[in-house]
Amino acid sequence: MKKYLRIYLFNLVALWIAANILKGISFKNGFSTLGMAALVLSLTNIVVKPLINLLLLPLNLLTLGMFRWVTNIAALYLVTLVVPEFEISSFNFPGWSYHGFVIPAVFLSKLWVLILTSLIISFIISFLTWLSK
Repeated sequence: MKKYLRIYLFNLVALWIAANILKGISFKNGFSTLGMAALVLSLTNIVVKPLINLLLLPLNLLTLGMFRWVTNIAALYLVTLVVPEFEISSFNFPGWSYHGFVIPAVFLSKLWVLILTSLIISFIISFLTWLSK
């Protein structure tokens, strides 16, 4: 039970941070939608993600584990289907520069926002897991 509560809290924090970083993530009813999306993401990670990993095992073996990010994107997309108030949409990134380091302005489609969101969520969950041990 403690393990599942930890997974839920880590997903809740990761979704909240990802929503603050990326403009394409929105929760229409505020914290209740965030909590529901974190719950569905936790259930997806516990139940559905192992099945997706099993189906994609040959591709994952061929790419030496580099194809695993597709399962994270699929799990996140399933959450957007189940929780209609949780929305991931495309947006224009205005660009960023800092002391000569420049990231140009670019339009991010929904697929790229899903990819960035899954990367941010997985980095945050990995960090929180490392921090809790």
